[in-house]
Amino acid sequence: MSEQQSQPPQAKTESHDPDYPEAFLQFMRTGWRDDALAVTPRAEGPNHAKRRAALSDAFPGETLIIPSGVEKVRANDTDYHFRPGSDLVYLTGDRDPESVLVLRPTGSGHDAVLYTRQRNSKETDAFFRSRDGELWIGRTHTLAEKSTELGVETAPYAELGRALAEAAPARTRVLRGLDPNVDRAVLAYEPDPANRRDRELARVISELKLVKDEWEIAQLQDAIDATVRGFEDVARVLPADRPVKERLLEGVFGLRARHDGNDVGYTSIVGAGPHATILHWVRNTGMTTPGELLLMDMGVEGHNFYTADVTRTVPVSGSFTPLQKQVYDIVHASQQAGMDYIRPGVVHRDVHQVCMRVLAEGLHDLGLLPVSVDEAMEKTSTVYRRWTLHGFGHMLGLDVHDCSSARKEKYTDGPLGEGYVLTVEPGLYFQPEDDLVPEELRGIGVRIEDDVLVTSDGCKNLSAGLPRSSDEVEKWLASQREAGPRLPG
Repeated sequence: MSEQQSQPPQAKTESHDPDYPEAFLQFMRTGWRDDALAVTPRAEGPNHAKRRAALSDAFPGETLIIPSGVEKVRANDTDYHFRPGSDLVYLTGDRDPESVLVLRPTGSGHDAVLYTRQRNSKETDAFFRSRDGELWIGRTHTLAEKSTELGVETAPYAELGRALAEAAPARTRVLRGLDPNVDRAVLAYEPDPANRRDRELARVISELKLVKDEWEIAQLQDAIDATVRGFEDVARVLPADRPVKERLLEGVFGLRARHDGNDVGYTSIVGAGPHATILHWVRNTGMTTPGELLLMDMGVEGHNFYTADVTRTVPVSGSFTPLQKQVYDIVHASQQAGMDYIRPGVVHRDVHQVCMRVLAEGLHDLGLLPVSVDEAMEKTSTVYRRWTLHGFGHMLGLDVHDCSSARKEKYTDGPLGEGYVLTVEPGLYFQPEDDLVPEELRGIGVRIEDDVLVTSDGCKNLSAGLPRSSDEVEKWLASQREAGPRLPG
């Protein structure tokens, strides 16, 4: 990285900013008190140090570079709300843009240094002129304060270029696509055009994240508990006898997510009626209809960025029709079969097969399969997937699709381990345009999704606070409506 590339970004100003007269500038530079910011070491700091040590052990003698990412423009001069890269959070707990963790090899392992923005304090005009100055965004940490809080050595982001220049190109690995400055610096001396070395760094971090420690499980449980409250909030404002906008329900859940956590963990899916058959329906421009189903796939991201991922399908009127109940009960039986099968040592793809066989049997009972269940389950067929498409679930943690860079033999083709957290989310979807299903089935979509922890002898449903069976869902919906709307508090 050149010296020019390593410099912090220019002060964030806008084209319509005024030309400040010198008298005003002099006036703004005086009379400010600089209060100390009280910081205490975070309780999770030792966990982050253990993770850095494990990563260090995987790459002896190599320099490892993990950025948090940069702010991204939403439109013109407004940015998206910044969310740090999950891997930097996993290793440091830092949540600021333009932070870069560098693990430098030593005789006994690695030294960890977090290169990060220096404070735009009252010592410079950036304090009041820049959009990331403290008059605009509030008091920020000094390097020493951040070091105390996170338990890791810090240095100015402007010094990152020199640190990278000192690293041996053939012995350096970086997480790409997060910080363009870092990417440009690495590309300048790239010894591995195929990016194999850097992909291996991402893989190792993903595989370290497979097993959640006690602190991580507690964070996930907090996010899931908030998600349960969010579903309750939505149920309490969902009318049984008149339409409401999907976006109203999305917004009610979003309020809970922002109040009890950091935000939603992903864009909420609120699919009313036939929209429930669209796997990633995120436009949420429809209306509920009494007599139809409502599918909601939503999750709160907690204050430390661990996220829930839960789906429930409810009858808007309060009761399932016989056909809706039949489809729902097939999906519930599939989910229960998968959860009953999960335990340490069970292969991930085998859980998928267990769930899918129950769905195939249900589709056969509905008279939809063109072949036998056994034939449908053959790798050369899988025709049942016309009405389900996706797998049974995925890993969950700091990302809603956690550990995504792990090798297949450690993830989809590998055994589950104690401490894994994953979703179990089978579904059936009958598209309105599907001429191979009876008209009365068209437009029905059902998914049930829960977040489970693999334990020593099975699994624990972390989202058991929400009912799953059709009878329980009806009773729960009635009780929430009776309780009436509430504000988070």
